[in-house]
Amino acid sequence: MVRSRSYIATPPGATIKELLNDRGMSQKEFAARMDMSEKHISKLVNGEVQLTPETAVRLETVLGVPAKFWNNLEAIYREKIIKAEAQNLVDADAELAKQFPYSEMAQLGWVPETREAKKKALNLRKFFEVVELSILGSEQITRIACRRLAITEKSDLALIAWAQEAKIKARDIRTAPINIKELISSMPRIRKMTALKPGEFCPKLKKCLSDCGIALVFLPHLKGSFLQGASFVDGNKIVVGLTARGRDADKFWFSLFHELAHIALGHVWQPDGTSEDDEKAADKWSGDILISSDDFEAFRRDRDFSEKRVIQFAKAQGIAPGIVVGRMQLEGMIRYSMLNNLKEKYEIAV
Repeated sequence: MVRSRSYIATPPGATIKELLNDRGMSQKEFAARMDMSEKHISKLVNGEVQLTPETAVRLETVLGVPAKFWNNLEAIYREKIIKAEAQNLVDADAELAKQFPYSEMAQLGWVPETREAKKKALNLRKFFEVVELSILGSEQITRIACRRLAITEKSDLALIAWAQEAKIKARDIRTAPINIKELISSMPRIRKMTALKPGEFCPKLKKCLSDCGIALVFLPHLKGSFLQGASFVDGNKIVVGLTARGRDADKFWFSLFHELAHIALGHVWQPDGTSEDDEKAADKWSGDILISSDDFEAFRRDRDFSEKRVIQFAKAQGIAPGIVVGRMQLEGMIRYSMLNNLKEKYEIAV
């Protein structure tokens, strides 16, 4: 028997059991009369096996109840099982839907606005393209280059939602076949773009990455996701998603190169996400691409951290001064309150 709020699916075996009790017939005798094993009859009575048309004909002969009755009873039972289980899944998904930043997603136009828990669950199923939300825990569905995700954590659910929107947006972006060697050889060209304004570098950056098989998508930040960027393989392309609006230029570029590091180092193909060592490796790769360790160490040894010297060093490196400032702040060379006038904030349309 399967139950939900609205349905009770009672197997035909319950009716068989009633008839046997009325006649004082044991299941052992009944099995002999049906020419079936006792084990099969026990499963039939308990609804563990399907009542087939052949069995229905035998029941008509032994119990005198038309085969049509038994076939109809079985069909009703199976239909109610499906409806009861579906309703139970919706109820479970309605609880899980509460953990998503649904209102914010609706404001961004990702899902329809609604206050009904069940409608939220159904809308989220369509958004994620799954028959039930619990499936989102599968590594085949949420293969993102980041720590392993759990569908019990609000921050992870926000990240999964953000990544899904990036995947949807990336479908409209044409890319060449994935070419990691081309990506690595393009690093110097991408690095030079750090000195440009967003209006100049955005189309160039997207084109450069698409030629490497990478679809670059800019999305708003979802509260609670603690997200700067994400990368993952989707079919025959790699998707890189970045939050951009109102961000410091140094954080933007570091995040971009961090995600490109996950691609270059092969992390995006790992089924279990990235380890702490992988994240550290991506950080180092990103930092070294922006400013080589040797050059930065020579700059540090000079101990001249004036605005003029920072600008000179950035110009010699061919990068934006704010990137140098961000690196200096991160490594404790200056306080986070210093030289922020050299940092630029990006407003990139999403």
